[in-house]
Amino acid sequence: MAHRLGANQYGKAECRVVRIVRDTPRHEIRDLNVSTSLRGDFADAHITGDQAAVLPTDTQKNTAFAYAKLHGVTSAEDYALALGSRLLEACPAADAAQVRVEEYGWDRIGDHSFVRRGGAVRTAVVTVGHDATHVLSGISDLVLLNSTDSEFKGFLEDEFTTLPETDDRVLATSLVARWRHTDADGGGIDWNASHEAVTATLLRTFAGTYSRALQEMLYAMGSAVLDAQPGLAEIRFSAPNVHHHLVDFSGFDVDGLSNDGEVFVAADRPYGLIEAQVTRDGAAAADEAWLAVPGFC
Repeated sequence: MAHRLGANQYGKAECRVVRIVRDTPRHEIRDLNVSTSLRGDFADAHITGDQAAVLPTDTQKNTAFAYAKLHGVTSAEDYALALGSRLLEACPAADAAQVRVEEYGWDRIGDHSFVRRGGAVRTAVVTVGHDATHVLSGISDLVLLNSTDSEFKGFLEDEFTTLPETDDRVLATSLVARWRHTDADGGGIDWNASHEAVTATLLRTFAGTYSRALQEMLYAMGSAVLDAQPGLAEIRFSAPNVHHHLVDFSGFDVDGLSNDGEVFVAADRPYGLIEAQVTRDGAAAADEAWLAVPGFC
């Protein structure tokens, strides 16, 4: 029976890179979780065990740490672009190098003292190839909630449907969003300002939009981001619907106790998972197979 090697890639996952700038008494900190991957002609490594073309994952790890010093970390995107270019240069058999970064925020409490910030995580997925470069900036674990101005009704029903229609519900999600830049080589892009602007648009749109479904909310948020950011080709969302169920007080023997949409139980599973992509008309397509993020549209 004939066989052939299919798509493959390899790299070093989750290098915890912490860069502290201490050139002055007032220090700065960037806290990253960095994963690297190389894709290319590595058939011999799989079929015959010949590692001559393989840049070790340990070398990729070391390069990630070294570049935090040699190049610096002004933004997740800028660092990932530099690291990806270096890995591609160092491995001739590679067609593309991908660097994925999660950045954890710290708040300053002194010149050299910080407290770890909870909540949303900044992300970047940078793919550097010989012919094209793609930058997906993003955010994850962005927990949002509207306590009203959300409905869900008029949906398809069959013999297994028990969900009641509602015209006033809690809409909550832990949002993952990633947006792709058209100027992927990074010329003139202020990555930090861009990230702040997109995040602000997402929050403003979520707070100011009446929702007939989470799907409609995602499309409104994506459209608002693309309208405000002409340098973006697309935005992708993964949004678990964090269900809030009204607690039934009817069985309690307490006079005057009623629950008029005020007390809920937040269910962590199972949950609806809504994923969507909003794309600018005429934007160049990306390499979907390479840019796809597991568990993400």
